[in-house]
Amino acid sequence: MTDAPLMPKATAVWLVENTALSFDQIADFCKLHPLEVKAIADGDAAQGIKGADPIQASQLTREDIDKAEADPSRRLTLADNSLRAPNTKLKKGPRYTPVSRRQDRPNAILWLVRNHPELKDSQIMRLVGTTKTTIQGIRERTHWNAANLSPMDPVTLGLCSQIDLDIEVHKAAKEKPATSGNTGATLLPASETTAARLEAESEADQKKQGGELNVEAVFAKLKQIGGTRNDSE
Repeated sequence: MTDAPLMPKATAVWLVENTALSFDQIADFCKLHPLEVKAIADGDAAQGIKGADPIQASQLTREDIDKAEADPSRRLTLADNSLRAPNTKLKKGPRYTPVSRRQDRPNAILWLVRNHPELKDSQIMRLVGTTKTTIQGIRERTHWNAANLSPMDPVTLGLCSQIDLDIEVHKAAKEKPATSGNTGATLLPASETTAARLEAESEADQKKQGGELNVEAVFAKLKQIGGTRNDSE
């Protein structure tokens, strides 16, 4: 490998003091000139530099050093895992808001509170980079500038992207689905409305028929009364 070890001079100091490697081997591994390594061994260079153990730093193994000491023509190679950084997951902090846009942040919060009430405070904080106290003040209209705020789309203001907003809204919708209660008046099924209409028509027909029978009974009564009068005369 062409990469030099970390702290090459300090590594060379340790190899000179603790191994029987040749100057050429140490110079090749530390990417130094052989004369510079000889000066380190003579005490003319790297004075005051504390040696760095390449074995402890996982840059070399004891076996590699032993093999190189036994064969002066052998060259040392830097271990593959020596330069690997630990796989650490960076914690995503609050979104940075440019100074020129910070004055528009309360308007964006008001827009999110009104148009997406399902969003949590933590989601709004991720979108526009604000604090929970500010969000609460805008929700409760206790913000110091509440009277002058006007809702403005945070995407239009450049405080967040449309993709980030859609992701947070979709996440909030999955966590808090819309409930079926208090949905207001709804249309009845066709079967119920049809049955009610047929029942109403049936009642109307019965009333109509009942009215005609009553009329016929009246006429029959009148005829009967009229016939009785004729007989008496």
